[in-house]
Amino acid sequence: MDKYNITGMSCAACAARVEKAVGAVSGVEACSVNLLTNSMSVSGKADESAVIAAVVAAGYGAEKKNGTKNTGKSENVEDGKGEISALRNRLILSLGFLAVLMYVSMGHGMLGWAVPSFFEGNPIALGLVQLLLAAAVMVINQKFFISGYKSAFRLAPNMDTLVALGSSAAFVYSTGVLFAMTSAAALGDMQTAAHLSHEYYFESAAMIPALITLGKLLEARAKGKTTSALKGLLSLTPKTATLIAGGEETVVSVSEVQKGNIFVVRPGESIPVDGVVIEGQTAVDESALTGESLPVDKSAGDKVSAGTLNRSGYVRCEATRVGEDTTIAQIIKLVSDSAATKAPISRLADKVAGVFVPIVMAIALVSAVLWLVLGDIGLGFSLARGISVLVISCPCAMGLATPVAVMVASGIGAKHGILFKSAEALETAGKLEIIALDKTGTLTEGKPAVTDIAVCEKASEVELWKIAHALEAKSEHPLAKSIVSKACEMGLTPSEVFEFKVLPGNGLEGVLDGEWIFGGNREFVSKKVSIDKDLAMKAENWSAEGKTPLYFCRDDSLVGIIAVADRLKPDSAEAVSALKNMGIRVVMITGDNRKTAESIANQAGIDEVVSDVLPDGKEQVIRKLAKEGKTAMVGDGINDAPALTSADVGIAVGAGTDVAIDAADVVLVNSTLMDVSVAVGLSRRTLKTIKENLFWAFFYNILGIPLAAGVFIPIFGLGLSPMIGAAAMSVSSFCVVSNALRLNLFDVKSQKHDKKIKKTKIKEKKDMTRTLKIDGMMCPHCEARVKKVLEALDGVESVVASHKDGTAVVTLSKDIDNDILKKTVEDQGYTVL
Repeated sequence: MDKYNITGMSCAACAARVEKAVGAVSGVEACSVNLLTNSMSVSGKADESAVIAAVVAAGYGAEKKNGTKNTGKSENVEDGKGEISALRNRLILSLGFLAVLMYVSMGHGMLGWAVPSFFEGNPIALGLVQLLLAAAVMVINQKFFISGYKSAFRLAPNMDTLVALGSSAAFVYSTGVLFAMTSAAALGDMQTAAHLSHEYYFESAAMIPALITLGKLLEARAKGKTTSALKGLLSLTPKTATLIAGGEETVVSVSEVQKGNIFVVRPGESIPVDGVVIEGQTAVDESALTGESLPVDKSAGDKVSAGTLNRSGYVRCEATRVGEDTTIAQIIKLVSDSAATKAPISRLADKVAGVFVPIVMAIALVSAVLWLVLGDIGLGFSLARGISVLVISCPCAMGLATPVAVMVASGIGAKHGILFKSAEALETAGKLEIIALDKTGTLTEGKPAVTDIAVCEKASEVELWKIAHALEAKSEHPLAKSIVSKACEMGLTPSEVFEFKVLPGNGLEGVLDGEWIFGGNREFVSKKVSIDKDLAMKAENWSAEGKTPLYFCRDDSLVGIIAVADRLKPDSAEAVSALKNMGIRVVMITGDNRKTAESIANQAGIDEVVSDVLPDGKEQVIRKLAKEGKTAMVGDGINDAPALTSADVGIAVGAGTDVAIDAADVVLVNSTLMDVSVAVGLSRRTLKTIKENLFWAFFYNILGIPLAAGVFIPIFGLGLSPMIGAAAMSVSSFCVVSNALRLNLFDVKSQKHDKKIKKTKIKEKKDMTRTLKIDGMMCPHCEARVKKVLEALDGVESVVASHKDGTAVVTLSKDIDNDILKKTVEDQGYTVL
């Protein structure tokens, strides 16, 4: 995805025009323009120069981020403090001239305040003073007029066009009245000349751009606060690093640090790049990345991240990730990318913004003409109605309704270790109805340990460990690491295995000392050798205790079984409870056997379990769940990647693999399941804020435009002057941005966001699985027979039968009486125990 800075935009209509222009370029697959950050994201194979040319042709400037020269003719947009300073200066100058103008027009004309004697009884001179003062304010705010008329001439009017037309109309009309006064005075009719002085709208002509500038200033200040989280992350990026080379310390720029360099960090210094501690001990403050306030102890072998603060000890580290690959750089990129995308909820506002300004101009013209023709009130009053319509309309509020909320929410999430990769992911997370959790490394710690072993009579424990260690030493699976760790404790070294192969979801195989050796689950190994009943019973008992039995065999015989157990994470049960309190259905999906899976599920408080699932099976389960409601998958391993991609929202725990993180839509840096409920709660609050902003933007315009047009004057006597309309417009965008800033009050530790969503949206689901214990199934043909008759029943979705386990796991689409299931199986000659 390519990113561009866009200059010259003033409202949502501008953003819509740029999107339309770039979207028409050959090779552009998607284009998203962000009014808040004045940026554009383009995906596809379009040529960079073609994209920039399209933006320039639309009347704006474009510059590709990180290097491409700006070829646009528009003025450069001020950013940050520079923009606020320029607006403040314009406002102060405008208010100075406006104060004098208001004194002359209102104070003297309406309240009889004193003016120099030269002006007493000289309405023409007073008119000239008002003309000059109004012209001064308009010149000070010429940016509105230049941008507005340029856009109008290109047939792409924007908010500046509305301001320019409204102010210009008031100024031109008032100037015409001034000339009419001179004609009356030349004829000696001073009474008419004095009467015409009440027809001036010079104060409106000056007040409109001044108030809009005030609104822009308030908006800019508020917008600055929306990016405070991102600015805070950027400020964390260290500038220098202390490298050790040849026994000497050298201070270099962080950009010069290479992977593998040795660097030192003293107490009070920031860690410059990601690395691993090779010497020393310390406590590191990682709150900037994880939101965790307590320092984390680090010693040799532990990882450290760029941007975190070394609190106590002196450490030497080896650089593992530098430049854009560091954790802090990746977080900044994710937050920036999220802000550059658009949430689906903003589509209606985008469509309206594209045609909003022309429609408003038409309404203004029609209202002015109708009042002039039908009202019999006069040109001045009719013109005021048209001007009021122009200046009260605010397309900016619609354009800012979504991006400001997304930016604030993304920043809050980043500060607490929750990274949303896109605005769509942020929105969808708030609509989740089902969350599927992986077991190993997600619900559990992912660091299992060996608990029991059982050896066949014809084998020895030494042989079992030799085969197990040789196979598992080449595997990346968490269970493999526990066996390797135990073998290392015993002082063993792994033997060389040839033709090694990983069979995902089943096990491992290879050749050792000229013999084929195998390791894995019972179903896989039982296809290679027969399993002793006593050992099988032991394994079954271990499974019932939540342990995972791993079977190992050689060419023609079983060698033994090693049981491994993985502990539940301390906060998993609390996290599951929090999700349930939010009205979310929680499902556990695992490749482990059912007994082990159910043991862990019981500890975590999960009622629905899908076990014995291969990696591609996880994806199929997610697809089925997605048909029942918005579904998220939470996982950490390579085998979770397909399911993470298929889910409506993929959530990866940060300690997982890069593949899982890349496949996910949301990344939990802290690797804690509690952050899943926080992410959903933050998303729901953000979605609510966006809806409030959109409601305000539409309600404001739907109510304000008819009011300004004078629709309510005949009915209720309610009208609106151009000045009040301008004030309302200036406040509208500010209100939208300020409402979004309320998201900063979101408390991640509060349980208030755990409240359930409406029951009409989430239906409580029963456990829709049945496990039948069947006696008499002797072979795969029996399995197929039982599977066939059960799946023929109405309401049975799928059946997994196993003659080895003597079970049939039935998944239902609707409730079926157990007696019906039992009778169906027994009619085939089997016994349901």
